[in-house]
Order: sequence, then structure tokens, then C-alpha cells
Amino acid sequence: MKPKEVEEHVIANFQRDEHMMILVFAQWCINHELDPMEVYLRAYPDQATNPALSQALELTVPKEESEPIPDQTLLNLLSVFGNEDLAFIVTAEIEK
Repeated sequence: MKPKEVEEHVIANFQRDEHMMILVFAQWCINHELDPMEVYLRAYPDQATNPALSQALELTVPKEESEPIPDQTLLNLLSVFGNEDLAFIVTAEIEK
């Protein structure tokens, strides 16, 4: 692969993985009867909308149809992608 192709491949993989993290976050919220948009806005109040989160919400399933998502799995994913503010809000929800 040429350097430009490698760069494009790395970026595409990162974006795919980031979308998966957002889907895991959204499903975790659904599984805990939380509104993913509301939780997200508590962490990032200056971001009125998040298109990736809106898209992920379309892919979530009802709580009864979902596999459990361990809290630590979500927190690890959020950390990998630098979402410490969101991880802080999620941790507060876990402690409730």
C-alpha cells in the first residue's frame, strides 16, 4: 500500500471503531433505561446534536432484545476514544 492508502485505511478503521463505541454507548443507555441523547448532552452541553449518535440510535434494540453490556466495557471504550467527560457522567449513572 502507498502511504496515502495506509493513512486512509487507518482513518476508516478509526471511524468504524468510533461508530461502534457510539453504538455500544447508546445500547448501554437503552439497557439502563436512560436517554442516550440526554446523557450525552450532560457531558457535552455545547454540542446540540451528534449525527453519529442519532444514527446509532436507529440501530439500537429494545432492552429485552439486547445482550448485557458490562459497565467496565463501556467505560474502557469511552476511555480509548478520549471521552472522559462522558465516562464521568456514565460513572455517575452507574453509582446511582
